[in-house]
Amino acid sequence: MTVRITNPVAVRGVSAYVIKGTGSTARFLLMRRTDKKSSFWAQVAGKIEENETAWQAALREIKEETSIEPEKFYSADICEQFYEIDRDSVWLSPVFVAFVNEEQKVVLNEEHDAFEWLTVEEALERLIFASQRQAIISIREEFLDRTPNEWLWIDQNLK
Repeated sequence: MTVRITNPVAVRGVSAYVIKGTGSTARFLLMRRTDKKSSFWAQVAGKIEENETAWQAALREIKEETSIEPEKFYSADICEQFYEIDRDSVWLSPVFVAFVNEEQKVVLNEEHDAFEWLTVEEALERLIFASQRQAIISIREEFLDRTPNEWLWIDQNLK
């Protein structure tokens, strides 16, 4: 019996973890998001716009939220997922990893009111959603504890 999928999974947003440094000296950028419900710490995240790929959306969101341009950019080869109660829907977001120069200056947009560069352990303590913490652990294992897989590298000039 053949099963046909008539409705593919729709991806509406992206998640990007910005990192400076390598190995045990690496620091993750987390920003305090101002929200109507409460404030919370998070990575770069946002919606995919019309005629935009997920990786292009991640690069755009990094630039819009932080004014940073990555030196190296990768697919993390994972997705974050969570259930939105108010919309009764599952949010699925591909995860990206952006390595930046140590000297790059963060300039926040109006969505955030603070930022910090945190160790893996500090980031795990600060993040409130399980899928975010799982992403940090996966990124540590695949991008900090070992050389990133070259197949995951994204050529930013393909825009």
